Amino acid sequence: MTSATRPPHAPADHPNVARGKTGILIANLGTPDDHSYWPMRRYLNEFLSDKRVIDYPWWKWQPILQLIILTKRPFSSGKAYESIWDKQRNESPLMTITRNQTRKIEAEMKDRFGDQVMVDFCMRYGNPATRAKLREMVAAGCERVLFFPLYPQYAGATTATANDQFFRALMDEKWQPAARTVPAYFEHPAYIEALAASIERAYAGAQKRPELLVVSYHGMPKRYLMEGDPYHCQCQKTTRLLQERLGWKSTELTTTFQSQFGPEDWLRPYTVEEVARLAREEGKKSIAVVAPAFSSDCIETLEEINEEIRESFEHAGGEHFTYIPCLNDDDAHIAALSEIIAENLGGWVV
Repeated sequence: MTSATRPPHAPADHPNVARGKTGILIANLGTPDDHSYWPMRRYLNEFLSDKRVIDYPWWKWQPILQLIILTKRPFSSGKAYESIWDKQRNESPLMTITRNQTRKIEAEMKDRFGDQVMVDFCMRYGNPATRAKLREMVAAGCERVLFFPLYPQYAGATTATANDQFFRALMDEKWQPAARTVPAYFEHPAYIEALAASIERAYAGAQKRPELLVVSYHGMPKRYLMEGDPYHCQCQKTTRLLQERLGWKSTELTTTFQSQFGPEDWLRPYTVEEVARLAREEGKKSIAVVAPAFSSDCIETLEEINEEIRESFEHAGGEHFTYIPCLNDDDAHIAALSEIIAENLGGWVV
């Protein structure tokens, strides 16, 4: 950390100022502090009150959220979190993985740029909060901050809301650092290579080679696509680039969407329904599922895919279900993220 000193030629009573660093602030979705009712309710309230996530009018949505959803959902969501909770560390896997990713990226950045950079992470919802982490960076002398939402594909409900929170945090600073945000990296060669390599390893280690790879992305209302959100198109391109890199036929993989919520029509096909259809109607006995939209394993992968979606496939007659973990802190993933960061630091550090 840069030590604070009095600027040259400043009067004796001028406050000390730390200067000279470039901050790299990595952002992930977030996690509750605990899986019990009140921490879950606070987390879900922050998440589901975000207009980027649920864009219904406040007067219409908030009574439903506060009086109905938040009286029941903290129990069911808390039970799901409890099934994957790291009781030894008393935190969710997302927190553990994001911290490990950050430490490895920090080591890479220090090797490249030395003490010029400061690396940390924040969460869009819950802790550590974006505002608090930006404040720490500014206090440590970061005159420039690169903000990196860990979402390969852009969506208003993920990348944009993380950026929104970062911009709101900048509004609190008397002396704002220069700021950049990292764009979506859904087609970056290093990301595609890391993803493909993880699939090849999983297939090589499978007891029975899967007949089909289900490439499952987090869903969103179809209306968002029609209103201009590029997420669906970027997901499709990731799948296509992945297929090309693997050298597979188009019949060897399929794109689906998971985690639908509420009464609207979401992007289809729904993963939980499609895996059952594959087993029941196409006679698929062995499939693998990978989730390229998630940079870290979390509730949507460890509980939803590896429990709920697996169960849907097996109940429909499927026999072999392989879940391919997210890239997490795999060395190839860290190298890809570090390359993306270095590209976006151009002109700021040497």
